[in-house]
Order: sequence, then C-alpha cells, then structure tokens
Amino acid sequence: MSEVHAFTRVAADDTRQAITRATIPECPVAIEVNGFGYAVMMATPADLADFVTGFALSERIVAAADEIADLDLFDAPLGWVARLSVPPERAAAVAARVRQRASDSSCGLCGMDNLESVHRALPQVPMSNVAAPAIFAALGAMRAHQPLNAATGAAHAAMLCAADGTIRLAREDVGRHNAFDKLIGAMAVQGLAWDGGFALLSSRCSYELVEKAALAACPMLVTISAATDFALARAAQAGLTLVSLARSDAVLFPPSIDTVLFAAS
Repeated sequence: MSEVHAFTRVAADDTRQAITRATIPECPVAIEVNGFGYAVMMATPADLADFVTGFALSERIVAAADEIADLDLFDAPLGWVARLSVPPERAAAVAARVRQRASDSSCGLCGMDNLESVHRALPQVPMSNVAAPAIFAALGAMRAHQPLNAATGAAHAAMLCAADGTIRLAREDVGRHNAFDKLIGAMAVQGLAWDGGFALLSSRCSYELVEKAALAACPMLVTISAATDFALARAAQAGLTLVSLARSDAVLFPPSIDTVLFAAS
C-alpha cells in the first residue's frame, strides 16, 4: 500500500547517506450523500468503507450504520469517490448542511450557524470504571497494532480496548480524525460495542475527537498527547472520562498514574 521513495539522510555533522523509505498514502476522498457533494477529505485509502460509515455517524448524517442503504466506493483518476444513500427523513438535513457548507470559508467554523453547531448538545456517555493498569497495558501493546506507522512513521491510530487493556480492534490513517472515524465505522459494521472498554488514540485530544467519542457512546477516551481546553469542557458536558498525556515518556511526569489526566467522570 505504501510507496518507496528516495531520500538523503543528513546527520548533525553534515554527513549524508542515500536511503529509501516508505511513505504513507494520502489522497482526496469525495463523499456524496444522496447525490449531494457533502465533503472532500484527505485520507489514507484503506478501510474506506469503515471511514465513510464512521464519518456519517460522527457528522450525524445517520444515527446508526443500518440507516446507510448503499455505500459504493470508486477509485477515480484524481482520488476516491464514496457515494452513500440515506433515508428520505435524513435527506433534508443533508441538503441543508450542503447549502450551509457552500457559504463556509476554508476554516469550516465561520458563520453563526457553524458557531452554534460547534456548541450543540452531546449525549451523555456511560460511566467508565477502567483502572490505570489497563490503560498502561494498552499503551504497552499499542505499537504492535500500528503496522502502517511502523513502515512510514506518519500514521495515526485509533484502537478499541477492552476493560483489561487488551486491544480488540485498530485502524490507521494519515489523519487522527480519520483514524477514529475508521474505528467507529468498523465497530458499527461489525456490531462491536465498547463493553466497558475505552478508545486509545495516538494524538492530542481536540474537541472533535471528544465529540466523536460521545456520539459513539464511548465511556473513556485516552490520548497520547494533551487535551485542549475546549476538549476538556466538551468532555465534562458529555460525562466523558478523558485521559490525556498517557505516555511513558511524558516530560512533565514519570511513567505512572500521574501521566494521565481525568477531566470528567
């Protein structure tokens, strides 16, 4: 899947060495809903059905995976095209969102409608009872479930972890949001639930990841790097247990329970 390219490795003393290494694929994925062009996302073209399903759930296009009547993927000359069909009762909201997007600037958060949508209510998630040893068990096993990152050094990962820290399912992508959408979509397609477990992400925690977790009824979200203030606020609103700076090499803390921050419970 990844391609090999030539590079020059430069050391601190300016010595140089010709090398080859794998690079991660990244291409545009155009998502169409009931014939409307909804979004174009840059993503790694693997597990695209999972990605589009998770994206539809995270965007609230559908409330459940079985509301997607059809999902077709096409490898086009300039990227991928994903076409999905949703029920008529969902179509009006999709059309309204498409019209709103047409007036958005590239930041995606401009205009009163968008500002209000960023603060829209989140569902309350179940309480988490995961113990710290389970989190560190998952962290210890994480790299074994990241083959694309091992090959390229450029992939984010999202993982479904059991309550004891066992990694049950993993998805990778060049984008952290995409990786989580892929995981959420794969869980929906395969009929997997959190079952008292948690999500582990190889990234910082921004508000979008908190929202995806809440909409997926995830009781605990664990991220390798720190959370933003807005992510903390949104996690508190949803009752989501948020664990950040969960890493053994954190600069601020030793590798102990102090490396995690419980923002809400």
